Amino acid sequence: MSESPAAASPYEVLGVSPSVTDEELRRAYRLKLRQSHPDVGGSAASFHAVQVAWERIGSPESRADYDGARYPESGYSGPSSAAQPAQRPSSSGMRARMHGHPGGHSRQRYLALLREWAGRGTVIADPYAPDLVRSAPREIRHRLAKALAEESTAQLISGLGIGYTAWHDIATRDDVEKVDHVVLGPAGLFAILSEDWGSPAHLKRGELVGEGLAPGEEPLDEFAAAARILAKSLRVRFTALVVVVPDQAVAEPLSLPSRGRRPMVVVIPRSRLVGVLRDGIAGMERGSFEKVFELRSTLQNGIRFVED
Repeated sequence: MSESPAAASPYEVLGVSPSVTDEELRRAYRLKLRQSHPDVGGSAASFHAVQVAWERIGSPESRADYDGARYPESGYSGPSSAAQPAQRPSSSGMRARMHGHPGGHSRQRYLALLREWAGRGTVIADPYAPDLVRSAPREIRHRLAKALAEESTAQLISGLGIGYTAWHDIATRDDVEKVDHVVLGPAGLFAILSEDWGSPAHLKRGELVGEGLAPGEEPLDEFAAAARILAKSLRVRFTALVVVVPDQAVAEPLSLPSRGRRPMVVVIPRSRLVGVLRDGIAGMERGSFEKVFELRSTLQNGIRFVED
């Protein structure tokens, strides 16, 4: 399913329950279309969102297709062993060395929060059923969206080739969020945060903001803090901190220059990730090939993984 679990569903955009009749849905669409029209004080963005929502569920056929689509149990088919790297041949040669279980911790958090929300004793036959996911609070849906984002990032990293090594779901401290991915390659050492808030985001005063982020949420500061703790414990220096979001979330890469001991932070659409990891980005110091071998042993011996 291509739609982000964290995004507002067409039913939410139109302000109705998924159980409404086709006629009730049609009336809600017409009302929202009038209310959101720019000529009566609405915005072009909200007016467009209402039109897109209607395209998704406006006819019985499209509504049935939308309602029947299921969220995947796992979008990642790569290695899950924290102990052994996977080196599997592909059409372009050997894949990157991969350690850990990308998306595993976020999926476990999603399932735990979903059970808590459903209530003790409630039997959940299918935790990825679309009607269940869409009815869950946004915090829970975001956990599933994040898991899918981490798995998508891992898929891209795995295709980089044998010159790259990646670790996923890395522990920092009990009171600090994990680091989603650490990638080592010829261009340098990168800490990566995979995210999907279900809506566009932009920089404001050095922090990411957007409709999908809660007021006061500071993802860049939290990520930088986790990366700083990890770098200190491993005695390494990251070339850059990379935040990967869906292509529709940011049109072009956003960057914050290095500050003190904090390396450069870049926010990029997912389609740009491979290029950044291979070639770096403007203003970023490129690593050296010799250091890759040194750092690989240091990281392999020092990295700890979060427990699912």
